[in-house]
This record gives sequence, C-alpha cells and structure tokens, in this order.
Amino acid sequence: MKKYVSFIKLVIVLLALVFMYSFSNKRNNSRMLSNNSRIEFLNDNAHFITRNTVNKLLIQNRDTASGVPKEKLALNIMEKSLNANKMVQEADVYVSITGEVGAKIRQRTPIARVAASKPFYIDVKGKTMPLSPVYSARVPLVTGNSIKNKLPELYTLAKFIYDDDFLKMNVIGIQQKEDHYELKLRTEDFVLYLNKIEELESKFNNFKAFYQKGLHDKTLDKYKVVNLSFDNQVVCTKK
Repeated sequence: MKKYVSFIKLVIVLLALVFMYSFSNKRNNSRMLSNNSRIEFLNDNAHFITRNTVNKLLIQNRDTASGVPKEKLALNIMEKSLNANKMVQEADVYVSITGEVGAKIRQRTPIARVAASKPFYIDVKGKTMPLSPVYSARVPLVTGNSIKNKLPELYTLAKFIYDDDFLKMNVIGIQQKEDHYELKLRTEDFVLYLNKIEELESKFNNFKAFYQKGLHDKTLDKYKVVNLSFDNQVVCTKK
C-alpha cells in the first residue's frame, strides 16, 4: 500500500511540474516586446555602424513590433537583416525575459584602405569592405594600378602590418608598383622598398634593428630608400 501511495505522490509532483512549466512557457511566449532595445558592440574600436542604424534594422516599425507576442517574432529574420549589413561581421539577436529585444554585434575590422574609382577597405579576413558613411578607419592607404588583381598579396602584407604593433603605428601607405611595393612611414621621409611579399618576419626584423640604430645615431634622415629585398641585410640609398 505504501508503494502505491509513494507512486501516486510522484505522479502528482510530475504533473504539477509539467503544468507549471507549460504555464510559465505560455506566459513567456505571450509576453509583449518592450519598446527598449539593448545593443552591445563586441569590438569597441569599431564605429562603422551606429546604434540608431542597428535599432532600425532590429525593428523596422517599433509601434507594430512592440505589440507582437514573442512567439510570433521572427528573430532569425532580424538577425539575417543585421548580418546582411556590410559593416557587420557577426550578429546575435535575442529577446530577454522582460521582452527586451537585444543584439550582440561584432563589426568588421578593416586593415587597409584601397584608393580606387570606388574606394574600399580590405578587412582582417581578406575580404573587400565598403567605406562607412559615419566613420573613417586609420589604416594604411593602398595606391597603384590593377590593385584588385593583387588583393591576396596585398592582404598578406597588410595583415602582417596590422598584426605588428610597431608597423601598425608607423606604416601609413602602401604603394603598389609594377614589380615591387613601397611603404610610406608616418614620421620618416625615406621609402621602404619590398620586392616580394615573402619572408616578411625576417625582413621586418632586420628593418626594426636598422631603425633603432638609426634613431640612436640620428641618421635616418640621410636616406631616401631603405631596401628590404636582400637576405639578412638592409640596403640604403642616400639622398
């Protein structure tokens, strides 16, 4: 008899839990959306899309959306709308337990700006990225002819510069020539010459050693070209 009583109690408890879950889930699904939106940018150094733009993409018609139950709200559609924006790398859209629509957004990261009839960025993943109407990134300016034909090579060079703190601070321009590249520095007059985009770590380590010695000796202003095309050496041309 005690076994039957225990079994009945267990069934009652389980039924109660199912009822409470169903009731809670129904209330949660029928909760109306709040007029507020919580927008979080995951990379604070990017400013290519504004909160106002994100809010408009989240809810095109706030008055209509605020009266729609959560279960009828197509979060995936809003998420796709954000991810379709060319300034966005990745977006995650959600609704909080209070009915507030939220979005976590990671913007794309440009590493070089290409001067062309229609200028564009090269982003950190090697893809082309349009300029933003609200913000201009401080990245090296790439100039030259037929740049689009050498984008993979340019990306390799620009990514190496971006990942190196010293180069990222000092290189402001990359000029593509027919058979080589010329880098312009922020504070020096000489041109940094590269014939091939290979063994970059070794070449730039040689340059850094040369640069530090030149700073110490105060001789950097004597050169017009610093050539990194040779193995294990830096060859300079004086003014």
